[in-house]
Amino acid sequence: MAKILIADDSLAELQIFQQALSPTGHTIVTVTDGEAAEAKVKSEKIDLIILDVIMPKKNGFQVCRDIKTNDQYKNIPVIMVTSKDQESDKFWGMKQGADEYLTKPFKPEDLLKAVKKYI
Repeated sequence: MAKILIADDSLAELQIFQQALSPTGHTIVTVTDGEAAEAKVKSEKIDLIILDVIMPKKNGFQVCRDIKTNDQYKNIPVIMVTSKDQESDKFWGMKQGADEYLTKPFKPEDLLKAVKKYI
C-alpha cells in the first residue's frame, strides 16, 4: 500500500479526505501547514501528496514548486485540492508542477479517481 500525505489547515477537510481514502487501505499522514508538509516529505517515504493551497507558513503553490524542483522528490505526484477555483489558479497550480488540480467542494469519487491515476 502507498503512503499518502494530506496537507490542509482545516481539520474538517482532513476528516473528509480521510473518510474518502480510508477504504483504499493506503496509509494516510496529515499535516496542517506547508512547512510541515515539506518536513514530512523529507523525513518519510511519501508516494502521493494531496495539497491545499491556502495554508499557514507556506502555501500549497510554494510547497508544490519546492517539491517539484527538487530532484529527490520531483517524481512524487501532487494533487492540489483547493477552494481556489479560477482558471488562473488552476493554471498557476499546474505551472508549479501539480499533477492534478481539484476544487473544493470535491466529490469523493473524483478524489479517488485522481489518486488511482497516480498510485
